[in-house]
Amino acid sequence: MAGLYEKPSETYAKKRPRYPKEWFSMLASLTAGHHRAWDAGCGTGQASVSIAEHYDGVVATDVSEGQLRHAIAHPKVRYLHTPEDLPEDDLVALVGGEGSLDLVIVATAIHWFDVPLFYAVVNRVLRRPGGVLAVWGYNYDIHPFGDKLQGTLYPAMRPYMDPRTRLAMERYRQLPFPFEPVGVGREGEPADVDMEAEMTLEDLAGFVMTGSVATTAREKGVDLEALVKGVMKEVEEGWGDRPTVPRKLVFKAFMLAGRPR
Repeated sequence: MAGLYEKPSETYAKKRPRYPKEWFSMLASLTAGHHRAWDAGCGTGQASVSIAEHYDGVVATDVSEGQLRHAIAHPKVRYLHTPEDLPEDDLVALVGGEGSLDLVIVATAIHWFDVPLFYAVVNRVLRRPGGVLAVWGYNYDIHPFGDKLQGTLYPAMRPYMDPRTRLAMERYRQLPFPFEPVGVGREGEPADVDMEAEMTLEDLAGFVMTGSVATTAREKGVDLEALVKGVMKEVEEGWGDRPTVPRKLVFKAFMLAGRPR
């Protein structure tokens, strides 16, 4: 998984939409304490620096060294590389130890994880009572162009998608989530959360090209850029007279949060 994000990591940091500040305020209101949080699969640290506004310290981990090299610096965030073969006990110790964390977040990444292993670690490191796990994601359901992106782009890109991304395409409805609900979705029923972004047509195309599917297609010698341009041509027809002018897009995201049972 790490290799899929090594090469486009710098572009990834620039092209991804920003998570709303309100999400992090809401999540912070769910935890009893605000001492320490963990951003697992942090990528370039977008969520890490946002949650740091609500906690004394954040440990942010990722298997991709390329992503971490382009992570956003923040005085309260400590970025750590976690090799894919890191044993459970070592990971528990790395992020703070047993019962040390008030909040664990996973921003658009849990579909890449060894989910049973990750949940075992989460259950060990969250404080009891009061600790919370929150996971969220988004896909190509981007209004007002969701029909074109999902109806045309997704089927064309599907042959180059890692099977694990299907969890995100299905809005985490099939993701096991054995945690006590806290009012933000439940297993099989993620909460719908909107994420607004001001983007030009070029920005939207850039977003599509930063996904893991683009890396896989390039490795197979497929000109995915030409495919994306074709779909963007259809989107452009509904964009308006000035495609270089940013317009508001709404990513129809999804979220689950809960406490250890």
